[in-house]
Amino acid sequence: MSCKVGVAIVNYKTAPLVVECLAALAGAGKEGAAISVCVVDNASPDDSLSVLNQAVAEHNWSAWVDVIAAPKNGGFAYGNNVAFDHLASLHCSHYWLLNPDTLPGPDSLQVLLDYLAAHPDVGCVGSQLTDDDGSGQLSAFNFPRPLGEFVAASSIGFLIRLLPKLVVASHTMNQRGSVEWVVGASMLMRAEVVNRVGHMDEKYFLYYEEVDYCRKIHQAGFDVHFVPESRVVHHVGAATGISDLRRKQPPRRPSYWFESRRRFFRKNYGLFGAIVADVCWVLGFSCYRLKSLITGNGFPMPPKFFTDFLSHSVLNPLSYGNA
Repeated sequence: MSCKVGVAIVNYKTAPLVVECLAALAGAGKEGAAISVCVVDNASPDDSLSVLNQAVAEHNWSAWVDVIAAPKNGGFAYGNNVAFDHLASLHCSHYWLLNPDTLPGPDSLQVLLDYLAAHPDVGCVGSQLTDDDGSGQLSAFNFPRPLGEFVAASSIGFLIRLLPKLVVASHTMNQRGSVEWVVGASMLMRAEVVNRVGHMDEKYFLYYEEVDYCRKIHQAGFDVHFVPESRVVHHVGAATGISDLRRKQPPRRPSYWFESRRRFFRKNYGLFGAIVADVCWVLGFSCYRLKSLITGNGFPMPPKFFTDFLSHSVLNPLSYGNA
């Protein structure tokens, strides 16, 4: 059996969202792109499996949707790797990573496919993620860099304007073209990219795994591009509980967010680079807090964010042995 696009969706206690995503994909498939979807349930402790299997049966989706029960909750990268292995047996020409909390537009996939067909040097493309009302979300970024942690944490305007390459979120929305990484909520890759780069790094439980993967895509000689004409609704935080800091009072960050951040810097910049990154962040965050106290302006932070950061930082000797 062969298919044109293999779609990977990782579920953990978000079955109703996945069913909505599959319904949207059913419409996308009618636009001409042959798809085969692999939904990997990461050992959800709720009734996700029964809900997903029932939906597939009721909507007659079994010809193009497979639901796989993973033996453990190994995280986002782990679940995608399970999907990659399954989709490889279907000889897909492309792999499309989709979050369970997304609703792809009817032509969102075809736009990405057409773009790749017109740009043979590009190996990976990302969509413009939006809110329900069509408002754009930041969807393409620069790689995190050690010195950039001061710029990001301090939120000092003139530094952001002076050093845009050090600002992770400096990419302008609606600007099509080459970027360093795109959000894994909607990320389409050629099969040859996945075959050459291999599996995602399962030592990232959640967050930073697509950043790391895009970095490996670049290192393998492929370009990553952002295609804003492909629009996908993304319910930010619906699948993870972590929302944009500037949207509302966010909940406390889970330990895996800090662990993924630490792993990214240690893996890609070495221990010294990770130490520089954490020192820069602490100094930058201290400047930000001082500025906020003086001006009375700022955005809400997760509870215990500073102390949680320090406890997971490479500046903490107890974390030196952690990858």
